Amino acid sequence: MSFSQSQITGLIQSHNNEEVSFVNVILQGTIYGTNADENGYFEFRNLSAGEYVVKVSSVGYISKSITVQLSENETVNLNFNLDSDSYLDEVEIFGNRYKHPDKIEAITRLPLAPYEQIQSISIISEKLITQQGNLSISDATKNVPGVYTFATYGNKRESMSSRGFRGIPILKNGVRVHSDFRGVGILTDMQGVDNIQVLKGSAAITQGVATDLGSPGGIINIVTKTPNYYFGGNAYVRAGSFGQVRTAFDVFGPLTNNENVAFRINGAIERADSYRAGISSDRFYINPSFEWRVDDKSTLTLEMDYFDDSRTPDVGTVNLAENDTNAIYDLPYNQFLGFKNDKALTKNTTYSVRFNRELTDKLNLVAAFYKSNLDLDDKGASLGAVIEDEFDTPIYNQRKRGYAISERQDDNSVLQFDLVGQDVKTGGVSHTFQVGFDYRTSSFNTKNQRVSTVDTIDVFTSNTRNLPDNLDLGNATYSGAKTSAIGFVAQDVMTFNKYLKAFLGVRYSKTQTEAELETVQSDAFNPLGGIIITPIENINVFASYTNSSYPRTATRLDINGNELGNERYDQFEAGIKTNWLDSRLRFNFTFFQINNKDINLPVYDENWVETGYYQKGGNDERKGVEVELSGRVLPNLELITGYSYIDAQYKEHTSYVYGSAPLNTPKHTFNGYVNYGFNSLLDGLSVGAGVYFTGERPINDWSSGAVTHEGIVPNQKPFIVDAYTQVNMQAAYKLNQHWDFRVLLNNVFNEIGYNTYRTTYINQTDPRNFAGILTYTF
Repeated sequence: MSFSQSQITGLIQSHNNEEVSFVNVILQGTIYGTNADENGYFEFRNLSAGEYVVKVSSVGYISKSITVQLSENETVNLNFNLDSDSYLDEVEIFGNRYKHPDKIEAITRLPLAPYEQIQSISIISEKLITQQGNLSISDATKNVPGVYTFATYGNKRESMSSRGFRGIPILKNGVRVHSDFRGVGILTDMQGVDNIQVLKGSAAITQGVATDLGSPGGIINIVTKTPNYYFGGNAYVRAGSFGQVRTAFDVFGPLTNNENVAFRINGAIERADSYRAGISSDRFYINPSFEWRVDDKSTLTLEMDYFDDSRTPDVGTVNLAENDTNAIYDLPYNQFLGFKNDKALTKNTTYSVRFNRELTDKLNLVAAFYKSNLDLDDKGASLGAVIEDEFDTPIYNQRKRGYAISERQDDNSVLQFDLVGQDVKTGGVSHTFQVGFDYRTSSFNTKNQRVSTVDTIDVFTSNTRNLPDNLDLGNATYSGAKTSAIGFVAQDVMTFNKYLKAFLGVRYSKTQTEAELETVQSDAFNPLGGIIITPIENINVFASYTNSSYPRTATRLDINGNELGNERYDQFEAGIKTNWLDSRLRFNFTFFQINNKDINLPVYDENWVETGYYQKGGNDERKGVEVELSGRVLPNLELITGYSYIDAQYKEHTSYVYGSAPLNTPKHTFNGYVNYGFNSLLDGLSVGAGVYFTGERPINDWSSGAVTHEGIVPNQKPFIVDAYTQVNMQAAYKLNQHWDFRVLLNNVFNEIGYNTYRTTYINQTDPRNFAGILTYTF
């Protein structure tokens, strides 16, 4: 008996001829696998004669395969030169420059890159999130011009705004997490994020009718990570200011020898205190996913995302003057105006199933089901009315303190089917199109109990943090609703020649909402139309029109008892999108104008008392410009810059002063970020810095006589919250193939700004803080 002495050996090097250590090496379709040694060398011994496919893969590098025909007693030596995957990704810090981002079809429904879309879309890559050490939605989206924090509601949630609209919807993998129409935001963890997609302006074509106050302003879609078909991953520990300790991991790879099934799992555990005494937080996050390549034309992807966060809400500080004067009290960090047992609990689970079937080389069938469950349990203090002395003079440092318990459960889902065509010819015209439908459901239930006055406190002194033993919250109030909506969508991008493209789209939506006292139905047609002109290569000039319907107030009655019907927002957008240096650098300029001239407005009598009926009319207008430049200027120099100007005004409104701006709307925002990687003697070192400016903005709406919301004093102009600028710095050093260390210094100059919600919450931004992150990559 004789045994085969055939073998395959090899050396693995990087694109600059340096050995790559501990690379995963497999013989595809067999049980054989090994790892290269520290010098990049590998070998397979005692192989039978035959054909083998040798595949090498390592995190940070593009996988490569070589086919070998092996004879009896033959030794074949192979040399692999791997291109750095991270190098290619670094070329465009808003994602990979050669492909459109994962799951972007969840918000566009078309297989086009952001550069090719007719609306303003920005992508924040995982790489940028890692570079900057971002842990929140607001941290990441500050890199997008015109996106800013609307409110944090006591640092319990993140509510983001765009184009002058409050609380734009935040999706996770294409589905709503929190269905509150006021856009009060969500919390999530950045560990599982592959990219964040920001579509500014109306998304009515793909997302349905505008059921949120902020819907015409855009949407933010948080996309979670999915499997890779090579083994790799990383783990890190982070420690920083205010007692922060965080550890996280990410592991991925194939599950079968023929590499048709792969997995990925990442998670994080974190605990932290705060710059303010008495505040702490804990969280747990886990994100597993699986992908099955059913055959060479079909792929099935399953994902789950679980987030559990417990934190102390911070009621914030107070304003020590009338509401027309900015006298925000700089509350000392050793003071906390809430109670000891204040706690905000957030549990969110999202699921998604995606199926893609290639019908022909031109046609794909895409199906997806997304689901999200949210549980909120908030217990916390509230600050109420100012105390007055015996002469009715306000004592602004003394406030009534209340207490409330609030519970909420949300259950949202989206079922979506699309037939997508690419480069389908009809005569001399090429079509990229989508036709499909979606079925969306949303339900919520709430329970609330509150007492308006527990005690009276003085913000200048220390106050008790204990609740009275005999606290009576009274009877609980309950509310809830169920909404279902079906939509039919068709879009066509027609390419006539290399100079001209036309976009046409239409959506029909039918919505039904079941509340405790009534069931409301509405429907709407929403069109999208526009053109892209390419006068020279790499420059796209575009213009588009779309509208969105707002059915929430459609059943309001006029003086004759007739329903007024849907409100409508009309949006015009135009601009330039450019690509330079083989897509390494991108410049975009956008002008937008959004008008709501079809509002269902309350009618008041001469004493500003609501009459109970409504009228059509009004004109709320948002217009402005957005400019952004991003990419890689030099091989080792990345940058992101952006500026936005927002002119948002109430016009011809029955409740607000003509020309006044909506609350929390800054006219100006600016963002700039640069990252530089050193070569030669300092190879492995990179440094980065960012500057982020948020302009001044009104704390509340300016009423012309009506009391429409809390904190509003009729005919009193609300005070202006000051502008602020934050400067952050980062430095990273790659110790070797596996270890790297990153240092973050945020708010370098310790400039304090405030995020407010009317007069209920006045929360300051974090003071100067730092963190260190040690990462092991395998």
